[in-house]
Amino acid sequence: MSEEHSHQSSSTTPTPTLVSYLSSVEKDASILAESPQQTTAGEQQRGLSTDEKAASVQEAVVDDWNNDPDNARNWPVGKKWVTVSIVSLYTFVSPLASSMMAPGLPNVAIQYNIQNPTIVALTLSVFLLSFALAPLIMAPLSEIYGRTWVLHVSNIFTVIFSLGCAFSPTTGSLIAFRFLSGASGAAPIAIGGGSVGDLFSERDRATAMAVYTLGPLIGPVIGPIAGGFIAQSIGIKWVFIVIAVISALASLIGIPLLRETYAPVIQVRKLKGQANDPEKAAKLQKLLETNKSKWQLLWENFSRPVILLTRSLICFLLSLYMAFVYGIYYLMFSTFAALYSETYGFKTGVAGLTYLGLGVGFLLGSVFGAKTADQIYKKLADKNGGKGTPEMRIPALFIGSIVVPIGLLWYGWSAQAKTHWIVPIIGTGFYGFGIIGCFLPTTLYLVDAFTYAASAVAAASVLRSLLAFAFPLFGSQMYAALGLGGGNSLLAGLAIVLGVPFPVWLYYKGESMRARSSLTK
Repeated sequence: MSEEHSHQSSSTTPTPTLVSYLSSVEKDASILAESPQQTTAGEQQRGLSTDEKAASVQEAVVDDWNNDPDNARNWPVGKKWVTVSIVSLYTFVSPLASSMMAPGLPNVAIQYNIQNPTIVALTLSVFLLSFALAPLIMAPLSEIYGRTWVLHVSNIFTVIFSLGCAFSPTTGSLIAFRFLSGASGAAPIAIGGGSVGDLFSERDRATAMAVYTLGPLIGPVIGPIAGGFIAQSIGIKWVFIVIAVISALASLIGIPLLRETYAPVIQVRKLKGQANDPEKAAKLQKLLETNKSKWQLLWENFSRPVILLTRSLICFLLSLYMAFVYGIYYLMFSTFAALYSETYGFKTGVAGLTYLGLGVGFLLGSVFGAKTADQIYKKLADKNGGKGTPEMRIPALFIGSIVVPIGLLWYGWSAQAKTHWIVPIIGTGFYGFGIIGCFLPTTLYLVDAFTYAASAVAAASVLRSLLAFAFPLFGSQMYAALGLGGGNSLLAGLAIVLGVPFPVWLYYKGESMRARSSLTK
């Protein structure tokens, strides 16, 4: 496992995805020299070699792209933020669907006559199993066909599968439709980080990334709040109907307004409209040609997230830490209902309000993270002669990795001591703040460091969703054996082991690790 060297970009450097795409077909650019009409008079006079001609054409293409109004980096600020808002809306809807039924799990058990608590938890967490697997397909598809329609089509399927959950006649069909809902809902999680990277340069993307990152975290908080009252008043079926309606509204907003952001796909589309400049179109077409078949390209793209996860130590360890923190997050979902109903006597609807502690922590963490992440990065980059590195994202991670165990210990021991109900909720607020403090710099690092940003984020989401699926299945047994205090102390200890030494190591050694790999920029 290893990482790669980085050539840094600012707002004036070419979009990394375009550079990597052009570089990946550079070996085929010698075709440019085959016909005399593709060689300019100036090149003939200077006696340029085939490689020099190819490099000259590639440089001209990149320079043109830097100033092209179709380049997402050159869009007006308002258009960029419309795009970020729509992607964030899609990213909010699917995690909302993942947890909205959590307070209604006792209702699910009654309706379907489920006696096994693990099966009850499975109806919630099976969503996360497909959430883990689908990004391996969704993210590569977005790097072949573009981000936009992968997002649209997936969201439409979320509407269909959510209605399937609502009208499932058996436990098996409910679990099946929950699995399919997770698969369709994974697209914005897999693709959204890449879209933000398409739109903003490294020095300017922290605020947009904070907005995008908030969706996967605040959605699962708002979901149980609404789901608790819906399940209590009109039944668990309507939880899924509401999810379908919200997803449909997101499509009504997103389909007419969302525009493609991925540079290579925009470039290929532009080639088809180059009728007014046939010579330039011919050169660009030759440069983008490849001898690989469509199936070879599909295989390369589908295998890329797995390669990143298995051959990049940095990607694997960052993904593992994110997964661990996210798994605990969903473990809380599966245990909140029992804790606040049995210990504090809350009804289903009121129990959903206990998730507000996490929500407040997320909001505060997002504001703090968006403000400090770019400030830290720019300050360190300025000290480095204006050149930023992905490792300059890591100091912001230190804060989150320290706050996470604090929140876990506060929540666990105050709940076990049966203190006033607000005290454990405050502990979950600290935990929510810490999650954002971990997720934001980690996602920024992955987007900054890896050539294929969507595949890198997808690789991270695979482990993240797998642990989010697994943790609720053993949570009740762990807390039964160790208690809330002892169980959360175990989790806090693991969070310290995973989250404190590694960021320090990455800050000092990450650049040299990346220099030995071909997977990063």
